[in-house]
Amino acid sequence: MSQPTERRGGAAWALVITSVAGFMAALDNLVVTTALPSIREDFGGALDDLEWTVSAYTLTFAVLLMFGAALGDRFGRRRLFLVGITVFTGASAAAAMAPGIDSLIAARAVQGVGAAIMMPLTLTLLTAAVPAAKRGTAYGIWGAVNGLAVASGPLIGGSLTEHLSWQWIFWLNVPLGLALLPLARLRLSESFGSGAPLDIRGTLLASGGLFGIVYGLVRAPVVGWTDSLVLLSQLAGAALLVGFVFHGMRAKNAMLPMRLFRSRAFAGINAASLLMFLGMFGSIFLLSQYMQGVLGYSPTEAGLRMLPWTGMPMIVAPVAGYLSDRIGGRPVVAAGLFLQAVGLGWFAFIVAADTSYAAQLPALIISGIGMSLYFAPASSLVMSSVRPHEQGIASGANNALREVGGALGIAVMASIFSSQGGYESAQTFVDGIQPALWVGSAAVAVAGVAALYIPGRRHATGSEEGVEEDMEVPAPVLEKASR
Repeated sequence: MSQPTERRGGAAWALVITSVAGFMAALDNLVVTTALPSIREDFGGALDDLEWTVSAYTLTFAVLLMFGAALGDRFGRRRLFLVGITVFTGASAAAAMAPGIDSLIAARAVQGVGAAIMMPLTLTLLTAAVPAAKRGTAYGIWGAVNGLAVASGPLIGGSLTEHLSWQWIFWLNVPLGLALLPLARLRLSESFGSGAPLDIRGTLLASGGLFGIVYGLVRAPVVGWTDSLVLLSQLAGAALLVGFVFHGMRAKNAMLPMRLFRSRAFAGINAASLLMFLGMFGSIFLLSQYMQGVLGYSPTEAGLRMLPWTGMPMIVAPVAGYLSDRIGGRPVVAAGLFLQAVGLGWFAFIVAADTSYAAQLPALIISGIGMSLYFAPASSLVMSSVRPHEQGIASGANNALREVGGALGIAVMASIFSSQGGYESAQTFVDGIQPALWVGSAAVAVAGVAALYIPGRRHATGSEEGVEEDMEVPAPVLEKASR
């Protein structure tokens, strides 16, 4: 069980620091999307190069998240939190100064490493600082700030790209990171996890497997699905992921113990999170380019017009957190996912080379409400689906699966787009984006079904929703917790 060394700051400071750090990491998922046409204009490159400017971040973020959480548990959560902020801030400066597309992709990958260390520790540090009775509200605020990052990502990216240059979407992180470093050092209490050995083998299996799958999906539209390297990467990636699952079933200190998936709550919310991000991120990746390349909006105009979707969490997420405290997270999350699926389906139905903004607006609003209802309750469901001593692992796993979903979503939906359409004209772009959006809508609808698999409060045995009887805790752990 985690033991804080000293209490340097209260819950308010912890909420501010972890929320700003989460804002930085979440912002860089989407801030690049409205800058993609400008990056393509400056550096050139094909669709797969644009994919990698996004996926290089999300992929390294995803595959190292659980390892980052384990590093924090072993060497000190505050200490590793500071390391993550430092790496993320330095890589942001490197991305801003990148001379070409390859160096930009490399800097984005290093950014993902820093975010992978920093992000999973935000929830564990926040949970340790906030009393249990107030955690629903704290998670709601944390989720709202992350929602603000999602909301402002396309708008900030578009505004900075149009009025300054796309490099400023990365320079923005530098002052935020430099301000966070002394605050986190002085105001957060240090804490440790169980001190279990690091799972190097599991990290290598997960990293290699996911890279192989995503590389094949990104490369296939360029060279063809029957290309030997594409087939090899897909097969090798799948084999490594199977090895990762078997490793998680047998290893004593696996970074993702497969026994956690015996819990319906843990399995359901993680499946829902992966599919939600697959559908949402892939859609935003294409829609931001559709608004600029087909409808002719400037980067700022595109960001502003996406606000009814991306900006809704600022309003709805705190309410969703309150509702989840009152009626449970399952109905709130499921309703949000089904609404998001309806919104993406609406977009797929009305998308055309001359679609008016009035026709887009209902889809944007429905998608925004749906996304908002998902965010805050999802965090609470994740943290309450496991025992307290497993919350670090749970946070890392859920964030990892979200980012895996984002990386897969961009790869899968861009692959569908390129196989059915392209950049040659407005109509060919529409021909490609329409089937991709239908796939995104279907993925989020399946996520809603997965959310219904989560047990309701009446099935939970403890005071927290989703912690089930079949999740036995070894006696030595219980004895240590009681001390």
